[in-house]
Amino acid sequence: MELAERVQSLTPSSTLAITAKAKALKKEGHDVIGLAAGEPDFNTPEHIIQAAKKAMDEGRTKYTPSGGLPELKQQIQNKFKRDQNLEYRENELIVTIGAKHALFTLFQVLLNPGDEVIVPTPYWVSYPEQIKLAQGKPVFVEAQEDKEFKLTPEQVEQAITDKTKAIIINSPSNPTGVIYSKEELQAIGDVCLKHNITIVSDEIYEKLIYGGHHHMSIAQLSDKLKELTVIINGVSKSHSMTGWRIGYAAGNETIIKAMTNLASHSTSNPTSISQYGALAAYSASEEEVNKMKEAFGERLEKLYQWVTDLPGVSCVKPKGAFYLFPNVKEAAAACGYDDVFDWVEALLEEEKVALVPGSGFGAPENVRLSYATSLDQLEEAAKRIKRFIAKHQTV
Repeated sequence: MELAERVQSLTPSSTLAITAKAKALKKEGHDVIGLAAGEPDFNTPEHIIQAAKKAMDEGRTKYTPSGGLPELKQQIQNKFKRDQNLEYRENELIVTIGAKHALFTLFQVLLNPGDEVIVPTPYWVSYPEQIKLAQGKPVFVEAQEDKEFKLTPEQVEQAITDKTKAIIINSPSNPTGVIYSKEELQAIGDVCLKHNITIVSDEIYEKLIYGGHHHMSIAQLSDKLKELTVIINGVSKSHSMTGWRIGYAAGNETIIKAMTNLASHSTSNPTSISQYGALAAYSASEEEVNKMKEAFGERLEKLYQWVTDLPGVSCVKPKGAFYLFPNVKEAAAACGYDDVFDWVEALLEEEKVALVPGSGFGAPENVRLSYATSLDQLEEAAKRIKRFIAKHQTV
């Protein structure tokens, strides 16, 4: 049986082999330190869990509106007003099955065959695949390491064609952890306004920013930019609710209505119990969020020092999310490896440290390390990597 062309065009994840090998080694009893996690290592806060239990006990287990519970939308509206002084009407919001579903649905309603979406590299692995599934074309533009992995307005201008429909801005970024300043966003926004390009603003890591830096959404900068922007967000990272699968999109009423119509024929609605959990998350104080953020900030400082002390390794210091994205090309070459993926594979085999190769993010010279694990594990991982480099270093 021949599969549909749309799925045949999907690029297999370059991390699958590493992940499979790490799991096999663990099953054999090896002490594997996994730094691939894309989720907080904290449990969901207790008040959220209790709210979900209460909802089940009260029989709130039926269908909800396709676009999400009105009371949850109200709390999301409050959140936007409180955090960013942005006002969205209920019909400008859709609650989705995670932020990934919000992105997928957005591309499905936004793109026609051949439409182009500007995707900065390094990128989150699902952006190009979701664009291709919507019959669009990802146009990769390299956000250079010496510019902190951030696009310039000149790069955006040069990438635009008569087929350009949208651009993705991910701040704070996965995998780099960098954030765009107000001035940088304004400069890119001016180009988008000039060409009437939809801005997909992925802000899922907005609550996890360190060192006194602050999150800025491009939609905050002007009413015109707000009209062009669709914000993607959710509770997965901020409230350690990855498995609950609740995200949302905020933007132009016409786009949100189309997304809601599509959801009504594909998923019916987000899980009712998870929505009541998210309702509790946004109704309460951010005390637990801030505790998690403080722990991540401490880990960032320690791990960044340990990683940049490694010979042949350089790293742009992140300001958000919970990843480092160091360039290890020199370290790999010094160990006799021309391909960073091979270096990562050998590191796992010998020292039992699992990293994510940067090739999956469009940056083959880099690796992604998650610091969503304990300081003890992070320190031990750094020691093992250092030992591996020292053992194999030939130049």
